[in-house]
Amino acid sequence: MTTRRDLAGLIGAGAVAAGALTLASSGAKAQAAGQNTFDRIIANKKMRLGAVTSSAPWFVKDAATGKWGGHFYTIGAALAKDMDVELELVETTWGNAVLDLQSDKIDIMFGLNPTPKRAMAVDFSNPAYDSALVVVAKPGFEPKNWADMNKPEIKISVDLGSAHDQIATLLCPKAQITRFKTINEAMLALKTGRVDAQCIFWMGGVRAVKADPSLGKVIVPQPFFGSTSNAAVRREADKTWLFFVNTWIGYARGLGLVRSAVVESLDQVGVKSEDIPPGITL
Repeated sequence: MTTRRDLAGLIGAGAVAAGALTLASSGAKAQAAGQNTFDRIIANKKMRLGAVTSSAPWFVKDAATGKWGGHFYTIGAALAKDMDVELELVETTWGNAVLDLQSDKIDIMFGLNPTPKRAMAVDFSNPAYDSALVVVAKPGFEPKNWADMNKPEIKISVDLGSAHDQIATLLCPKAQITRFKTINEAMLALKTGRVDAQCIFWMGGVRAVKADPSLGKVIVPQPFFGSTSNAAVRREADKTWLFFVNTWIGYARGLGLVRSAVVESLDQVGVKSEDIPPGITL
């Protein structure tokens, strides 16, 4: 026969057990929350890559099929394959990518140019490749240097929050800089005559003029501004993920994987080696 005292003991033991389970569950959640990005990717068998639609040759998404392309998609897919994990594409913009890393929406973003402002918020990998900034100037406008565009009457379009935006703002503070959500919107402003030039990295500029010569001319303003294209990852105390990405980039560059991905993506948008502006190399 169970007495009232026995029942109280059983209830007490149950409460202790429930409390222990709650603590164990909380501890497991805390451990998961504190897990570094590399270990979490391996455990979940999934890597989340930030991707920008309508941004060929870097990223492109087929509206009809939903299939992705572009060399950063190819590079990201190769990284996921070598890790034996699934690749998950998460749509973002160049301007929002840093915030998406910080808020844990994505694990890695290829194609970000390291700037001091960005480097205060996220960690950057070693360069995937070198790049160069150009402008697409409207017909009849042929600036030779940045000073030619640093004038109050000159109008320049950029995509908001991108390296194009930051560099144009730094080099042409006197110009009228109009910021758009996407590269394509900034290019439309050039096409419709609302601006005199679009600031963009050479791959996008060459590809656009190749597809539509009426946009104008690709110009490499002097002094030559070179940058690098890197991957960005969320800043965390444990740098295992950053170290692994650096190791993998060195491996992929050594095998020629990065260069072949870039060349293939350029070829798909009709850009040949002879279309590359003088002084720019892959």
